[in-house]
Amino acid sequence: TIIWDIRIPRTILGLLIGAGLALSGCVFQGMLRNPLADPYTLGISGGAALGASMGIILGFEKFLGYYGLPLCAFAGALVSIFLIYALAVRKNCTVTTLVLVGVVLSFLFSSVVTLLLSVARPEKMNFTILWLMGDLSSAEPKIILPVAVFVLSGIAVTLLFSRDIDVLSLGEEKAGHLGVDVNFVRRILFLSSSLVTGACVASAGIIGFVGLMVPHFIRGFTGPAHERLLPASAIGGAALLILCDTLGRTVISPLELPVGVITGIFGGLFFLVFFLRSGRKEIF
Repeated sequence: TIIWDIRIPRTILGLLIGAGLALSGCVFQGMLRNPLADPYTLGISGGAALGASMGIILGFEKFLGYYGLPLCAFAGALVSIFLIYALAVRKNCTVTTLVLVGVVLSFLFSSVVTLLLSVARPEKMNFTILWLMGDLSSAEPKIILPVAVFVLSGIAVTLLFSRDIDVLSLGEEKAGHLGVDVNFVRRILFLSSSLVTGACVASAGIIGFVGLMVPHFIRGFTGPAHERLLPASAIGGAALLILCDTLGRTVISPLELPVGVITGIFGGLFFLVFFLRSGRKEIF
C-alpha cells in the first residue's frame, strides 16, 4: 500500500517534473540565445509562487478542494506568461530585454510574496514556506494525469520544432532569411514551455536550477543540436530530480529535506565549479 499510494506516485511525479523543467530550460536557452534563460529567470515560476501564496494565505484554495492550490499556482503562472508574452509581441523587444523583464517580474512577485508572508498567520506562513521550497511529499495519483498531459504534450511540440530552435540560435535575422517564421515559432515554443513550467511548479512548488543546470551538462555529451539535446535534457532532468529527492529523503532520515533545497545546493556547486574550470570565460 505504501509503495502504490506514496512511493510510485512520488516517483512518477518527480520524473515528469524533472523532465518538464529541464526541457523548458533547454528550449528557453536555445530560443533566446541566453545561457541563463530558464523558467525562473523569466519570472514564470515567480508568478506561480505568488498565485500559490495568495491561495494559501488568503484562503482561495479552500473553495476549489484538492486542486485549489495547483490551480492558484497555475493561474499565477498564466498571469506571468501573459505579461511577458504581451510585452514581447506588442513592443517587439529584444531577447536581452525579455530576460531582464523576467528578472524584474521575479523580484516584484517575490516582494509581494514576502509581504503576504509578513501578515499571514503562523500555520499558513509555515505551509507556504514549505511549498515554496519545492516538495514532492504530497504527490498523489490524481495530480499525475494533468501534469503528464502538459509535460508530454510539451515534449511533443518542442521536438516538432527542434530544428527551428537550432536555426533560431543563429539569430532571428538569419533564421528569417533561412525560411523560419520567427514570430510564429517563438510564440508556440514560449507558450508550450511556459505551460509545462506552470504545471510543474503548480504541482510541486519551486524547484530551482533543474532547467538551468541540466541543459548545460547534457550539451557537453550531445552537442548543440536540439533534436538530440531536447530528449536527452528531459531524461537528464528526470534522473536528477529523482536523485535529489532520494537524497532529501535519506540524508537526515527520518527527517526529510525538500527536493528544492537539494537541487539548489547541486545547482550552486555545479555553476561554481563550471565557472572556475572555464577560467572566468563566458559560460556559453
